[in-house]
Amino acid sequence: MAKTIEPKELTEVSEAQIAVHWKEEESYPPSEKFKAQANMRDPHILEKFGLDKFPDCFREYADMLTWFEPYHTVLDTSDAPFWKWFVGGKINAAYNCVDRHLAKYGNKAAFIFVPEPEAEQDVVIKYRELHSRVNEVAALLRGLGLKAGDRVTFHMPMVPELPITMLACARLGVIHSQVFGGFSGQACGSRIHDSGSRVLITMDSYWRNGTLVDHKANADIAVRAAKELGQDVDKVLVWQRYPGKYSAKTPMVPGRDFFVNDLLKKYEGQKVEPVALPSEGPLFLMYSSGTTGKPKGAQHGIAGYLAYVTGTSKWILDIHPEDVYWCMADIGWITGHSYIVYGPLANAATSVLYEGVPTFPDAGRPWRIAERLGVNIFHTAPTAIRMLRKLGPQEPRRYKYRFKSMTTVGEPIEPEAWRWYYNEVGKREAVITDTWWLTETGGFLGTTVPAIHAMKPGSCGPGAPGIHPVIYDETGAEVRKGSGKAGNICIRNPWPGIMQTIWGDRDRYIKTYFAKYNKNPRSKDWRDWPFMCGDGAVQAADGYYRILGRIDDVINVAGHRLGTKELESACLTVPEVAEAAVVPIQDEVKGRVPEVYIAVKPGVPPSQDVSDRVVKAIEEVIGKIARPKHVYIVPDMPKTRSGKIMRRVLAAISNRRDVGDVTTLANPDVVEQIRTMVQGKAATTTQEALPEDIAKFGDNE
Repeated sequence: MAKTIEPKELTEVSEAQIAVHWKEEESYPPSEKFKAQANMRDPHILEKFGLDKFPDCFREYADMLTWFEPYHTVLDTSDAPFWKWFVGGKINAAYNCVDRHLAKYGNKAAFIFVPEPEAEQDVVIKYRELHSRVNEVAALLRGLGLKAGDRVTFHMPMVPELPITMLACARLGVIHSQVFGGFSGQACGSRIHDSGSRVLITMDSYWRNGTLVDHKANADIAVRAAKELGQDVDKVLVWQRYPGKYSAKTPMVPGRDFFVNDLLKKYEGQKVEPVALPSEGPLFLMYSSGTTGKPKGAQHGIAGYLAYVTGTSKWILDIHPEDVYWCMADIGWITGHSYIVYGPLANAATSVLYEGVPTFPDAGRPWRIAERLGVNIFHTAPTAIRMLRKLGPQEPRRYKYRFKSMTTVGEPIEPEAWRWYYNEVGKREAVITDTWWLTETGGFLGTTVPAIHAMKPGSCGPGAPGIHPVIYDETGAEVRKGSGKAGNICIRNPWPGIMQTIWGDRDRYIKTYFAKYNKNPRSKDWRDWPFMCGDGAVQAADGYYRILGRIDDVINVAGHRLGTKELESACLTVPEVAEAAVVPIQDEVKGRVPEVYIAVKPGVPPSQDVSDRVVKAIEEVIGKIARPKHVYIVPDMPKTRSGKIMRRVLAAISNRRDVGDVTTLANPDVVEQIRTMVQGKAATTTQEALPEDIAKFGDNE
């Protein structure tokens, strides 16, 4: 018999709002020691970047750069919403990241490369050597006929050759498009086609989880896939993981494939003057990692982007030239572009570049690296934090590193995971900046300024200096702070780091990011073009924002729109739970109900007791309306190579649909184990079309 829902279990929640049940967390102030040394200590910084000072306030970011010719206009809105920043200026990103530091920091490390095999030596690349290597690669690219405006696709792992090649392109004005090394050759091929690249730069192999991976095999697939779509690749340039030795089994193709190491001999010692490029010239394309549909290339411009990541690296990450900074992200994502390469180098940083998996050969690896290299700024994602907590909750205590600041990026971090990060990793000394932003935004949108604002677990903080968020409901009405109601978070104003357009698709750019709340498509006034971020959020009375996850990842249970992040956070309050993923399934009475997948900590046996306590936690934290239909304890979550849980795959299993291609996952075998657990040994998938909200669930992954 179907259960009737008691009226008291429901509250009135319009379609526009996501039900919010987070309890307010306590605040943690930054230490006096941190505040005394911080780059940004002005308590009035947010006022100085107020909307009444817009857009001229952003001159302060531009002033951190070295210009070949000064700009005459801070913001040109004549082709709204295709904003042009610092118009009239001439600049070069490679010059700002390398050349201008040589006099003072030439003998200082720019990168310390840590190979995954622990027996291999670190490779220290000083700014002077970085300058030489960038020039030689730029000379090689120029020798191949590449010039400003041409596109080149990279499909490279986390090795120094990647930033070197990026900077060589930037020196010439060649637009680079790096595809995350863990993506398939097919995914790389579709991005080659979309960008119109005729050159692919790759690597023969790299270390991953103790295995030397044949990466060259992906290049052949990528070239074939691009050709099938109508784009020819003339040359494939292959870096060697071990120079002078070919480490892949896949043969080189004569006339098409060339070893970069061999070609560089001709250009040894050559210098290439950095090209003085227009401020609004494109710097790179970064393709979104969606699993469906046509790739979406976010185009970022030179001056606006570089100014924004330079400023936020200095003020939010608090990078000083004498610091040792380690961002554990992959350069294949926007975090790596902004906060491993361009932002830190523009601030003359010393950055650690780690090749492999943070848990190889064990969960102590990151803390050993931090101790050995004297890392004092640490930057990683909640995914990695949860993984390290799961595998080695006591590990950080064994090592004598000292972090002054720690950043989290990529998705909201649950208060439980935040507290472990603060207490165990930061040893209750480091400040945490919980940053929220997107590929499309170039740099941080929501964050505390670490020496000025208190930290609050689960909340990213206010808008970054110059960023003015607003929460709208579906009708365009503003959701007030402290109301306890959530909606769609948008940014009222343009900012220098914002993408310029979607490569080759102006209409899609407007439709995706502006159309929903734009009242006048012909307006040239920036106030008429709020940028829609695609995330749900709630703003507390103190002005801090809590991001509830992608708007697509909301489950509508009997009129309640429940954010999955909130449900997953409730699961993590059960001490035995290491990871949680919540997906929607169809229900005759409630429309949708949540189904929960959890992975327990090592040494904890799966039990009905744990499942029961997860249900109880959800009911206590959120309410009976959120009671899950099932709780499955799984051996592991299906994950991408970068460690993100593929909720889309779990949603397909729960709704008895085909999971699609899972070969590019880090652990494809676990998918069949979970499917059997949920559906039984016999395949019980149905071809019936899913409702759109479930079909789209998890697409942003």
